[in-house]
Amino acid sequence: MTHTLPLRLHHHAWITDDQEANRRFYEEVIGLPLVATWTEREVMSGVERAYSHALYGLADGSALAFFQFADAKDQQEFRTSINSTPLRHIAFKVEAETQEAILKRIDAADYAEANAHVIDHGFCVSLYITDPNGLILEFAVDHPDADKIDAERRATAHADLARWLAGDHSSNNRWR
Repeated sequence: MTHTLPLRLHHHAWITDDQEANRRFYEEVIGLPLVATWTEREVMSGVERAYSHALYGLADGSALAFFQFADAKDQQEFRTSINSTPLRHIAFKVEAETQEAILKRIDAADYAEANAHVIDHGFCVSLYITDPNGLILEFAVDHPDADKIDAERRATAHADLARWLAGDHSSNNRWR
């Protein structure tokens, strides 16, 4: 039996309360171009609803997609719930120059709500920011030896998981 992996992320969808504020953030601050806006009427859960669906493009053809409903009741019904945890986020691979440029634009926009901070994970250095919708974004720059690190983790992935599940919670991140 052949197993085929997905080709790439197509899009990640979220709800926004303000498409224009969201556009300014993603296009002008983060630097992702608005590549499509779909305005639709569709029956969802037995009710016809009007909404816009704006997509912001990534280099590989994938996108971040944001929905906003015309009716406030629909907006509330479909609102994306956010658990207050930094572990729920979307991570993007970027070059160091891109990461630096995003951080400079966040600072220049005086967007304090972004809560921008950098963490060195050892295998990558990540810039974390929060968008106007409460969605946490990670912009990760891989370690120069990323291919070697990836090969090592792939070779031991199942054994590492089994060890951890058996109760050995020691770190295997020697790059940090």
